[in-house]
Amino acid sequence: MRKLYSAVLSLMLTGSSVLIISCTPQACFEETNSYVKATLRDNVTKNPKAADSLTVYGLNRDSSKIYDKDKGVQPVLFPLDSSTGSCTFIVRINGITDTITFTYNSYPHLISKECGYTFFHNIDTPYYTRHIIKGIYTGSKNITTENVENLRIFY
Repeated sequence: MRKLYSAVLSLMLTGSSVLIISCTPQACFEETNSYVKATLRDNVTKNPKAADSLTVYGLNRDSSKIYDKDKGVQPVLFPLDSSTGSCTFIVRINGITDTITFTYNSYPHLISKECGYTFFHNIDTPYYTRHIIKGIYTGSKNITTENVENLRIFY
């Protein structure tokens, strides 16, 4: 009888352990933010060239800078606001200021059960001033969590 009791108790503990472990929420290890990914490039050689000083912030949001006189940033990541259809960024490269305006459509995308939803975007042609920026080439217009170059900014 004692062996039967031990076997039943052991089976119950094992079963309980399996149930507890299977109900534990999993951690999210995937990227959940979608950014416009832009590489800075030399306008003459067309090769990647990081700025000596890069400052980026949203228009009327200079208190929350994305980059603040950072050196060697590649790629530059621009966060888009899913609640609006456009965002304007102030971009200061080596002390010279330009603006870049993105217009886009946003749509929800399920990353995974653990990570939940995020917003992906489809951008149109960006508009920009031409003080230091000489041109912008648009590669992939689909803004996702993947590590894909969306823009090339020539300066």
